[in-house]
Amino acid sequence: MLNIAVIGLGDISKIHLPVIEENPDARLVAVCDVDESLKDSVAGATFYTDYHEMLEKESLDCVHVCLPHHLHYHATKACVERGIHVFQEKPLARNAEEGMALVDLEEKYPDVKICVSFQNRYNETFEKLREIVASGEYGNVTGLKGLVTWFRPKAYYDVKPWRGKMRYSGGGVMINQAIHTLDLMQIIGGEIETIRGTIDNLFDYGYEVEDTAVANIQFRSGATGLFFATNTNAGNSSVEFQVLMEKGKLTIKDSILTKMNGSGKKEEVIEDEKLPGKNFYYGASHSKLINHFYTCIENDSQDYIHVKDSQVSMEMISAIRQSSEIKKEIKMEVYQ
Repeated sequence: MLNIAVIGLGDISKIHLPVIEENPDARLVAVCDVDESLKDSVAGATFYTDYHEMLEKESLDCVHVCLPHHLHYHATKACVERGIHVFQEKPLARNAEEGMALVDLEEKYPDVKICVSFQNRYNETFEKLREIVASGEYGNVTGLKGLVTWFRPKAYYDVKPWRGKMRYSGGGVMINQAIHTLDLMQIIGGEIETIRGTIDNLFDYGYEVEDTAVANIQFRSGATGLFFATNTNAGNSSVEFQVLMEKGKLTIKDSILTKMNGSGKKEEVIEDEKLPGKNFYYGASHSKLINHFYTCIENDSQDYIHVKDSQVSMEMISAIRQSSEIKKEIKMEVYQ
């Protein structure tokens, strides 16, 4: 039985907590949040307002870090230095430099596991797409397209001001909403040669972080990628992820994977499991990844999403931001 704790009882914890409670091999023993009004919000778990105190007093196997971005590194480091495994929400950190500090931490403590929550890798559609690409059925990848067209009202930032400040969030739509899509693009596209990008604000909310980003990505394989993300759409549309290949095309849209061969025949392949409720666009693979990580802890397996795997998306965001500032392409010499 694994003893589990959660640091941070904000929005994302509401996805983590039911998964922990439903796993027969896990026991939620403690939770931590600075908001004392949440003391009775999680039954059966000891409540703390200081995670250092929690780590000292509790005997824990794994801690879920569900905190604002600027606290990820510090909380994860505190756990790892005590030999406690970590399931950390995305993003890895606020920026590529802080991400590299976590890469160094992972290398310094090889016996302590840190899994980063890029759960969309475990969506049924993406798992199948990856399998088809690897099979060579349609030849080599020639191009990728990743589109994220969502909406965030001003109130989204007003209610949690850290989201709109670079020193706390590390950015806007790229790091908070579209980082999953960047992650999937680099998995399929492989090592990146250059990125040319532009970021801007189409809504005049008065916050520091970008609400729109576009980038051209050149992969070392010769494939090209188009990335577009915005929080200024009329609503939250399904993410679209498309892979162009020599003999066909694979598309994930509306949580359904379709394939089209050279003759133009379109065929539905598989559909994702969906979360109930309004946030269907989040995907439903948190549970798969969390339960899989628990199995990795119990079996001492390395088959999970490591810090070093997650650093590439941080470098991509950094390159897009830098490219936008200097209005030139950025050559990627990153942790790939």
